[in-house]
Amino acid sequence: MINRRIALAGLLGAIALPVRAQPLAYRITPEKIAEGLWVVRGVDAPIAMANGGAIANITILATEAGTVLVDCGPSLRYGNALRHAAEALTGKPVVRLYLTHLHPDHIYAAAAFAPGIVAATPQLATLLKSEGAGFSDGMYRLLGDWMRGTEFTPPGTILAADHETFGTRRLRLLPLAGHSPADLAILDEASGTLIAGDLVFHDRAPSTPHADLAKWHTALKTLAALGHKCVVPGHGPIDPTPTAAIDQTRDWLDWVTATLRAAVAAGEDNVAAGNVAIPARFATLQSARYELQRSVSHFYPALEAELMPRIDAKR
Repeated sequence: MINRRIALAGLLGAIALPVRAQPLAYRITPEKIAEGLWVVRGVDAPIAMANGGAIANITILATEAGTVLVDCGPSLRYGNALRHAAEALTGKPVVRLYLTHLHPDHIYAAAAFAPGIVAATPQLATLLKSEGAGFSDGMYRLLGDWMRGTEFTPPGTILAADHETFGTRRLRLLPLAGHSPADLAILDEASGTLIAGDLVFHDRAPSTPHADLAKWHTALKTLAALGHKCVVPGHGPIDPTPTAAIDQTRDWLDWVTATLRAAVAAGEDNVAAGNVAIPARFATLQSARYELQRSVSHFYPALEAELMPRIDAKR
């Protein structure tokens, strides 16, 4: 009886002990790729609790006028960590934060910054006004406490010119579209670095939830002709060449388009289309199967309507 009481007391004591969860903290590790320019690499994976949604590449630029950021990450917690890391790195406060497009892994950390320094093109600002807050429920479901306190913050600065200059650092602004209805790429003229946002992916399969593939091809053609030296993609490792990542992005999009059209023409359902063999040349692409299957869900209904019209439809 005594032994049973001791065991029960021990069990109750164990139950009563507080459970101490590991604190949620982002690791901000800037990698220098040019003079006064660093990139914080995102995880090459889908948004998940394990990575806190920190999957997008973030660019930090040092200028005489202050620190400039391109994109900012998924949450208030990330934004605070990014701001502290960037300002410690450059020794100057953040004076500009550019948003490249509407996807939540790039924008929600703007909540950590004064709205007046957050900048977007007119097209993106309009889109964010209607769509920016709409991702919130999904992000909270995916990330839970990583998102605590995060509310969407719309940009306070609307970009009107084709460039901005901070001290001696001139940034060429390139409003484009394709990955989303309003994309922004930025050319740092001092280093010859193209900061491409999600118009370019590198060794990570492109995502297509808001894609217009014809416009995306036009944007890639524009980027390829800029005369830059290297590319910071929205996701994946830095491309030290001018066009390898651009060409890889185009190649994947072309393959997905041709593959899905062929699957529809052959009468395959969407499950079969999402499980086709992926060519060996894409073996280095992270999340390839995942993004192929997402692209099936994005494009298949329209392709079926185009290629398999209803027999009772008027001609």
